[in-house]
Amino acid sequence: MLEHAECMDGGFEEAFPRIHKLALGVAIGLTSGVSIWLLTIVRVMLRPGGIPMNLLKEFFYGYTVTWSGAFVGFAWAFACGFVGGWLLGFVHNVTLDLWLLVVRARTDLSLRRHFPDHIR
Repeated sequence: MLEHAECMDGGFEEAFPRIHKLALGVAIGLTSGVSIWLLTIVRVMLRPGGIPMNLLKEFFYGYTVTWSGAFVGFAWAFACGFVGGWLLGFVHNVTLDLWLLVVRARTDLSLRRHFPDHIR
């Protein structure tokens, strides 16, 4: 019975760490922002066919396939990526906390199930 209690003293927190929401938001925001910026610059310089980049102006206010539009696209993509990454970290942490709460409650109940047998 004691091995269950010892395992609950921090083993799960080390095995399943929480995500740093700000760091995940910045990482995903920078990745998406730089991606849109690079795609726009390549499109402006080489004018290749393929991806219809003009459709982004429907989602990103002020975006155009120009040099200045690349920076507007970077800002919008960073903002969307940051919010998405932060929310992903938040949902992960809440889910992890709820799961750990259930595991702790089940372990606590299993440790106390036979408690009346030890009283005499």
